Amino acid sequence: MALKDSVPDGNPRNGNQPEGDQVGVRSPLEAHSSYRGDDWTPTSLVFHQNLESFAERVGLIVALQSNGKLSQEEAYAQIRTIWKKLGESKKDLLS
Repeated sequence: MALKDSVPDGNPRNGNQPEGDQVGVRSPLEAHSSYRGDDWTPTSLVFHQNLESFAERVGLIVALQSNGKLSQEEAYAQIRTIWKKLGESKKDLLS
């Protein structure tokens, strides 16, 4: 009896993803995590996504600075710029 190439849920046994399914690639409109706030509205969901994007970008900037790809001044300037954009987003969406 030969083993099948995929398990019952359809995922390949060898870890290869079917063509077109890229792990780790998601749409910018797709939430990184679910929003669980009591004050759910479409605008609070959009701000939540903006906040997640901000956190992800800060992590990337810090990693680049830690690995010597950005100076501390460049990292600070980039974080400050995206912080201002997040503040504008909050003002526009939650005010």
